[in-house]
This record gives sequence, C-alpha cells and structure tokens, in this order.
Amino acid sequence: MDMSAILISEFISSQALETLKAHHQVDYRPELYQDLDALRISLAKVDGLIVRNLTKVNADLLKNADRLKVVGRLGVGLENIDLQTCAQKKIAVIPATGANADSVAEYVIGTSIALMRGFASASSETLAGTWPRLNFSSRHELADRVLGIVGFGSIGRIVAQKAIAMKMKCIAFDPAIQESHIELGTHAVPILSLHQVLQQSDVITLHLPFLPETKNLFNATTLDLMKAGAYLINTARGKIVDEIALAERLQSGRLGGAALDVFANEPAKDLNHFKGIPNLILTPHIAGVTTESNERVSLMIAREVNSFLESRT
Repeated sequence: MDMSAILISEFISSQALETLKAHHQVDYRPELYQDLDALRISLAKVDGLIVRNLTKVNADLLKNADRLKVVGRLGVGLENIDLQTCAQKKIAVIPATGANADSVAEYVIGTSIALMRGFASASSETLAGTWPRLNFSSRHELADRVLGIVGFGSIGRIVAQKAIAMKMKCIAFDPAIQESHIELGTHAVPILSLHQVLQQSDVITLHLPFLPETKNLFNATTLDLMKAGAYLINTARGKIVDEIALAERLQSGRLGGAALDVFANEPAKDLNHFKGIPNLILTPHIAGVTTESNERVSLMIAREVNSFLESRT
C-alpha cells in the first residue's frame, strides 16, 4: 500500500508525530507557516495538512493543493481555515473538539480567583515594599458568586462543573439551546437571555465561536449591562470583545477586572490601550495549551487524520 504524505506546519507532540510517521510520509516543519511560498509549494505534494491557528489555510494557499484530502486542526477554532473553499475542493476539516476543554476550564477558574482576590496588583505592590495587606481584606471568595457562561457547549459545561465544585452559582446563555435549563449531575444550570446573564453575573466567561453575529458582541452597550464591578474572562476569540470599550470601563472602575487570553489581532503587538490597568490579566492564547492538553490534541488529530487517509486508500 502506498503511503500518504502529510505536511505539518506548526508544532505537534513527539508521540503524535511518531504515530503519523508509522503510517505516512511526514514533512514536519513547525515554523513553515511563516514562509508562505515554501508552504504553498510543499502543500501541492501532500494528501494531508496539520495546522494550529497561525497557518492561514485560505483560497490562495489551497489553489494548487489538488492532492489535499484533509486538514487537521490542532485546536477547535476554525477562523484560519477557509471552510467554503475546503468544501468546494472536497477537503475534509477535522478539529480537535473537546481535547483542550479541561485546560481552558482550569484557566477560567484560576483567573476568576486571581481577579476576585486581586492577586496581580497584590504581587506588584508587595514587590514594591508597600505591604498592602489591609487593602485586600475586602476581596471575595468564589463561593456563592454567580458565574455567567456565555456559550454553553462542551467547554462551557466543563467550566460549570468545576465552578459548581467551587460552590459558585452558574447561569448560562446560548442561542442554540432551547431548553430552560441543562442538567449537570445533581445541578441544573438555568439557560437565560444574554441580558439576564449580564445583569446577574459577578464573573462572565466567554465560550463562543467567532461569527458575524458574535463580532464585538461585547461592546460599549453590552459591557454597560454588566454588574458594576463584575469581571470578564475571554478565552474564546478576541474579536468578540471591543478591546477599547473594555479598557475604558476597566480604567474608570465600571468593571472590576478582566482576563484576556485572546485578542483582536494575534500575535498581539499593540496593547497600549490596556496599559496602567491594575486588575488585568493578559496571556498569549495559552488557556488551552498545557503539556497534557497538547498531548491530547495532538494524538486526537494524528489518529483522526490517519484514520481518514487510510479509509481513502
């Protein structure tokens, strides 16, 4: 049986790489996404492509990829993949759905604690020698606080399970859910309108895909519906939040703080609008990236791509 050829243009775990090499000819160049000409030339010679979020799989890149049968996405977001062109060329697209959900959920719980307790500013003030212990005696525990989950798919539900274990009260909004509540073990999470979630939540976490209808969903008007002093966590997609509007409400004290793992433009180079805001956590799209989740994501896509190609030879 002839071996299929696979191109991997971003990093993948060593175990997943060996899994693929056992069945296919593999061209692994984790920095290839930076060289579009070389990427385009190499793509014309392979049956499968595996990417993360930095390889832009658009119509131009796919123009001469006549052999290509499948694109494996080491993650869940598909904004960097032209799904319409892939469909026209009969190229299957396989995301790693659910493989990094626990890592994202841990990030949400961790940053919720850090924001509500003010750990970031406590650290900088302690380092400066001010010993600001009394300033943090009015901070709050997670228990009995309301977590609003905007987007209640697989990740949102795992977030809820972990939050419930911390004795938080969870409510959710998801336009795709018609039920009045979702059962999670012995707990029921009410499904409310976005307006209700915004007004009732102490912490809001976003788990929505980036679509035309979710672009800048959290804008000046929406942010002003949130409870005074509430916190916003975004691990979904940067363009769901109007960064300027958010920065203004953080600077004024209208909102209590935010944790942003995703940005309108990535890699984020200009975040000057967030400078000087004390209760703010900014991270470089790492919520779903841990040693464990990378292994799960990589192995899932290796196995799925392998299975797909074998079924077509």
